[in-house]
Amino acid sequence: MYQGVFLDRDGVINEVLSERVKFVNKPSDFYFLPGAKEGIRILTEVGYKIFVVTNQGGVGLGFMKHSALENVHQFMVGEIKAAGGKIEEVAACIHKPNEGCICRKPGPKMLGDLAIKYQIDLASSYMVGDRDVDILAGKAAGTKTIFIGSSMNDAYINFPSLLEAAIWLKAQKEGD
Repeated sequence: MYQGVFLDRDGVINEVLSERVKFVNKPSDFYFLPGAKEGIRILTEVGYKIFVVTNQGGVGLGFMKHSALENVHQFMVGEIKAAGGKIEEVAACIHKPNEGCICRKPGPKMLGDLAIKYQIDLASSYMVGDRDVDILAGKAAGTKTIFIGSSMNDAYINFPSLLEAAIWLKAQKEGD
């Protein structure tokens, strides 16, 4: 079994609701947060299996096509790879926010499905997010949770950025 790190996308890896970004509908709308690529590289180097789990209801609402979302994710994965990191897989719930699907966070289905596919030990893994739904999904899946932001929320621990979380996770891994 492997240890995994499940990352939310918007607000953890890339900017959202900033002066430059309202919605990420194409690769040119995708701006990495400072240190995000370096953080993912660090996690890759110490042996975590890394996944992105993201709610992307804009597809279900008709604001973007599924193919456009795939282009954004291919760009993101390629940029991370060029920086020395590796994303095993991106899982996205593309259903409308109130559609009631079982894959949408705060439900744990995306994490659970990836854990089965990649032999991930959820109890020794982490969900990293910037919203309550991310923390709830991680807890429901049985992972430890890391909140990115200024408030502790109800997470196991919090950090101001993915890079700082990755440095801490590296220390956890090396301490095993």
